[in-house]
Amino acid sequence: MRTRSVLAVAALLVFAGCVGTPVTQPLAGSADAPPDPATDQLGWEAGYWYNESLAITTDDGLNESEFQAVVNRAMARDEHIRNIEFEKQVPVEVMTREEYRQQSNGGGSPSEARLAFDNAKFQSLFLVGQDENSLSVQQSNQGSSVLGFYSPSKDEIVIVTNGENAVIDELTLAHELDHALQFRNFEMGYASPTRDASNAHSGLIEGDARYVENRYEEYCGEAWQCVKPEPKSGSSSGSGGSSLNLGVYIVKYFPYSDGPGFVGALKDAGGWDAVNDAYSDPPDTAKEVALPETYPEAGHTNVSLADTSDGEWDRVTVPGRAPYGEVGVAGITAMVAYPSYDDSKEGGVVKPRTFLNYKPNGDVQSDDPFNYTNRYADGWTGDKLYVYQNAADETAYVWRVTWESPGDAQTFASGYRNVLAYWGGETVNDANTRYRIADGGFRGAYFLQTSGTTTTIVYAPRASDLDDVRQGTPT
Repeated sequence: MRTRSVLAVAALLVFAGCVGTPVTQPLAGSADAPPDPATDQLGWEAGYWYNESLAITTDDGLNESEFQAVVNRAMARDEHIRNIEFEKQVPVEVMTREEYRQQSNGGGSPSEARLAFDNAKFQSLFLVGQDENSLSVQQSNQGSSVLGFYSPSKDEIVIVTNGENAVIDELTLAHELDHALQFRNFEMGYASPTRDASNAHSGLIEGDARYVENRYEEYCGEAWQCVKPEPKSGSSSGSGGSSLNLGVYIVKYFPYSDGPGFVGALKDAGGWDAVNDAYSDPPDTAKEVALPETYPEAGHTNVSLADTSDGEWDRVTVPGRAPYGEVGVAGITAMVAYPSYDDSKEGGVVKPRTFLNYKPNGDVQSDDPFNYTNRYADGWTGDKLYVYQNAADETAYVWRVTWESPGDAQTFASGYRNVLAYWGGETVNDANTRYRIADGGFRGAYFLQTSGTTTTIVYAPRASDLDDVRQGTPT
């Protein structure tokens, strides 16, 4: 899936829109076009070479023959970059954004357990309040940002446009075509039971496609003529100018931001064969993707967390998923970064340079805007989140995070206290382990304790519930 990329500047995210502009390219089959090969080969597909020009005018979109020519040439170009042959055609359809939203909203209602678990997970990161529906927030995000997707079950690509006769983006097409090559040539049935595992696996999958897309774009700027819309002159910024929840976006944007660097590191070390081999041994954690030098030896801490709740609080688990949450470095980064994009109050928790990647000229890197190994996530070795619910459908949770050193644990705890304070948290004991948020979407009682390399957080609706959720928690 290709999503709309973001350019982060200080405390704002600017989202690039696209509009069609007239583009005319030379005729295919002209004197400088290479002759067709006798048999199919890399870099040639269905009558078109990867470096061949097309006769296309895009001011009114693409007609059927023009569209298919662009698809065939894009397949040849993906072959040329990725060094894998397309054995058969990839069907490509076009859908407006409104049609996509209607289709994606028709997936049925989630189970009560899934909704409760997901709500608690994003509430624990202070991204989605307890009065919101986290699944609806994610669905809205996706409807606003998706540019195209590949369906493995149908073996087809859908390009999402902003209206009828809109010009497709050839880079989106290149991205999704690489997904077709992946699913046709590698075993892709990964179990991704947690958010961190999903980010790890998608770091390889989306990182591969984004790496190909980036190489494709470099050719478009020099050697190739490409069909792509021009950026819209106006853009919306900040969470107030967009329906996107930017905190949730940061969590789920991880594969697109850090995945290309991971794939690039593999390719630099061992060529495309090293990337291909990684599909048989994908990264286990998002941290391995963010720090390619740790793959594949980094390993993963299986965090020890006993369930000591009493009979009034039941563990919430979702069939087919891990009985716990694990948010990883992407979730922690989003937690400390999101206040910089929150319109409900002024200020933030950390300076933007803590979590943004800057170019030497001071601009934010558009391809890799977020630093997911910032000081508050650095040293992460694992985390585990247990979600609980009582008879009144109130939710509580216990979140334990492990670190490489006591210093890493203390740094995270310091950042977490700042997040609590931003959302209205007040200390209620001299040991600075108990906190209260009186109102708002994150109201309730919190317990925070660091011991050696472990940080434990307990949340409950009331202080009197803390010990019921986790026995031994001071109230």
